[in-house]
Amino acid sequence: MSRQFDDILLGSIELFCSAAELGSFTAAATAAAVTPAAVSRAVSRLEARLGVRLFVRTTRTLNLTEAGRDYFTQCREALNQLVEAERLVTGRQSAPAGLLRISMPTPYGHYRVLPLLPAFTRQFPEVKVEFHLSNRNVDFGDEGFDLAIRGRAPSDSTMISRKLEDAELVVVATPAYLKQAGTPDSPEALREHNCIQFALPSTGRNIPWLFRDGEEDIEMQTTGLYGCAEDILGAVTLVRAGGGIFQTYRFIVDKDIEEGRLVELLPRYGGRSRPFCLLYPHGRHVALRVRAFVDFLVDALRDQPAKQAARKVKAVV
Repeated sequence: MSRQFDDILLGSIELFCSAAELGSFTAAATAAAVTPAAVSRAVSRLEARLGVRLFVRTTRTLNLTEAGRDYFTQCREALNQLVEAERLVTGRQSAPAGLLRISMPTPYGHYRVLPLLPAFTRQFPEVKVEFHLSNRNVDFGDEGFDLAIRGRAPSDSTMISRKLEDAELVVVATPAYLKQAGTPDSPEALREHNCIQFALPSTGRNIPWLFRDGEEDIEMQTTGLYGCAEDILGAVTLVRAGGGIFQTYRFIVDKDIEEGRLVELLPRYGGRSRPFCLLYPHGRHVALRVRAFVDFLVDALRDQPAKQAARKVKAVV
């Protein structure tokens, strides 16, 4: 098989990625112990080979073009894979290292994952974490993500799914709202109230509220003056301001309930939940930094339901 990449080309790719990460030819040159002119020549070689501009350069700024961003994402991942392969073969992969890119939903990121990241990086100081908060489904190949957290396991067989938890749902409102509008005593009574709506990003349809009456699971649509899309925390902010009644995850509002800012409604009809899963692509070799984070997060979240139940009992007492 003929060679497609010689030593000079591979070195040019490394210098290009360094310049993109550091935002400067000079900084990339310093990191690689070469001259800025050498970095400039390396980038020019790549641009000539590809037939596209990779950077927009001025006297003060260095920015990737759209083609440059796409090329950088793929090259960075390829270089990381080469490093991982070398460590694996030589037995030097004793500690996770490199860039870990994670996509996660906004509420789960704020209330579950981000508070745990300092502990993870203390345990694995050679791993740099880049997180992306969004409710949309990301493309692992095109966008360069290592992991994603989503609300349900995909049907895609190319994905590995690890269950993180079944997040309990709870219906809440402020004492002031209930004083004015009354307290519902059944799911049906919610039809007389201003229920804040949240639209599922993937469909644009309002999410039904879930209840359990004895052995029967109930799913119902509610109505109200307010609708929220994309970020569920917007609806939580609105209910905290007395805007109405809302069903959300207990982990978001458990402290509000405990301290009396919100009141839990219809506890007799509670107990329903929605799942959260950790996803990453199938592969014969999963990067050590990915395996380390998966194991860390699963272990860290394992006792969350017990802690949540303890807070719930304390609030009732």
